[in-house]
Amino acid sequence: MLQTENLTIRFGGHVAVNAVSCTFAPGTLTAIVGPNGAGKTTYFNLISGQLAAHEGRVHLNGQDLTGLSASARTRAGLGRAFQLTNLFPNLSVLENVRLAVQATEVGAHHRGLNLWSVWSEHAKLTAQAQIILEQVSMLAQAQVPVASLPHGDQRKLEVALLMALKPSVYMFDEPTAGMSHDEAPVILDLIRNLKKDRSKTILLVEHKMEVVRELADRIIVLHNGQLVADGEPSQVMASSVVQEAYLGTQSAKAVP
Repeated sequence: MLQTENLTIRFGGHVAVNAVSCTFAPGTLTAIVGPNGAGKTTYFNLISGQLAAHEGRVHLNGQDLTGLSASARTRAGLGRAFQLTNLFPNLSVLENVRLAVQATEVGAHHRGLNLWSVWSEHAKLTAQAQIILEQVSMLAQAQVPVASLPHGDQRKLEVALLMALKPSVYMFDEPTAGMSHDEAPVILDLIRNLKKDRSKTILLVEHKMEVVRELADRIIVLHNGQLVADGEPSQVMASSVVQEAYLGTQSAKAVP
C-alpha cells in the first residue's frame, strides 16, 4: 500500500503541491487528473523521489521512503514511467530489458556478475528479458537498436523495463503522450494486462478523459496543488468542482 501524508512542496512563493494526503491500495488503478499546472506531475515527482518534499512523508508497505533517493525508491518497489522515454538509444531492445533485469537481480542478491558466473548469469538474464519482450509483443524486435524504433514502440519498451524491475507500484505519467491514434491502444492494452495482477498498484496521470474513463477504478483531482476530489470515476466526473476546475464549462456539458 502506497501512502502520502501532507505532501507539500514550494517553488518560491508558489505552493505547487499543498498538503496532499492519499492512500493507494493494491489491485486498483487511480487516475490523477487536473488542469495544466495543477501539480499532477510534481506530485508524481515527490512520490518517486525526483523532488524532495518540504513537508510530509511517503510510505510504501510500511516503509518510510521520504528520505530516500529516486533509485532507492525504485529498489523499494516504485516503478516510474515518464512523459518522455527514458531508454538507452544506442543499445538493442533486448539489451535495454536485460540491463533492467540485471539491476533487479543484483539488487535482490546484493552482488554483481563475477568472472565465474558471468556466462551462466548472462544466459539467465537474457532468457528473462526475452520472456518480458514476448509479453509486450516485442520479441521480434529484440536485436533492433532502440534509436531506430518508432515512438510507440519506445513507449512499449519503457513498460517492458518497468516490468523487468518488478515494482509493486506502477506510475505512468501520460503514457500515450506523443503517440498516434493507432499507437495509443497498444500501451493501454499493456496497462490493462498489468491491472490483472491484483497485487500491484497503478497510478496514472492522463489528460485524455476517454482513457481515464476506460481504465480508472478511482479518480483523484488536483487543483492549484490541492486535492479537491477523490472517488469512483462516475461520482468524480459528475461533481461540480471537477467540471469547473478541470473540464471547464464547455467540456463539462459534453460529459455523459
